[in-house]
Amino acid sequence: MSLPPFHWWRTVFFLIPAIGLYTIVLGIVSLLTGLIDRRGRMPHGCARLWARLILVTSGVRVDLRGAPLPPPDRSCIFVANHASIYDIPILFTAVPRQLRIIAKESLGRFPFIGWHLRRSGHLLVDRQRAGAGVFAKMRRLAGQGASLIVFPEGSRTPDGRVQTFKRGVFLLAIENDWPIVPLSVAGSRIVMPKGRLMVCPARVLVTVHEPLPTDGLGRGDARELAARTEAIVASAIGTSNR
Repeated sequence: MSLPPFHWWRTVFFLIPAIGLYTIVLGIVSLLTGLIDRRGRMPHGCARLWARLILVTSGVRVDLRGAPLPPPDRSCIFVANHASIYDIPILFTAVPRQLRIIAKESLGRFPFIGWHLRRSGHLLVDRQRAGAGVFAKMRRLAGQGASLIVFPEGSRTPDGRVQTFKRGVFLLAIENDWPIVPLSVAGSRIVMPKGRLMVCPARVLVTVHEPLPTDGLGRGDARELAARTEAIVASAIGTSNR
């Protein structure tokens, strides 16, 4: 009977405890800073430090290339492919902006991570009662100079190919006149693909594409905008379902 590979032992007995420690300590700091910073900037600083610590500890290096990022005070929706549980730490590290995610309302009840999401202004959505509340929250984010980061595939790809982008987030962008900024994340699946409890060191490349404006678009344009964004993201990775 062969023993598990080195990276399995490293993940189970070193990385998981280390990441758990980072989450607890920085989660507490985030909650405390959230009491004095209602805009969520200091808690997001904790999240970025959490992300960098995870990547350094895991041996993951991130390179950023492509188009310039939008100005820090211009709210937008960053749209990326999703191949690994490491994508959030990768993008929080690579994109020096005030980023917020869209997550299920129930996630806000989880200790530390959920508490951080709730206190630092992330978009927690009850899918049964979304409606106008989501748009109100997005307007509040715009007032804070924050942007959303979204994985419109809905879940991590099982085979590395870019899956079909769902149109929901593109409707939000059109309704709020927020530009879409496509991001291609190449190499993160090597780090930790779906269904594998093992982290491997790797170099990840994040490509920033030119923003896609939504001014003048209507709800009926959401599906076409989703398909166009998907093609742009896949073009820098070389894999697509289409």
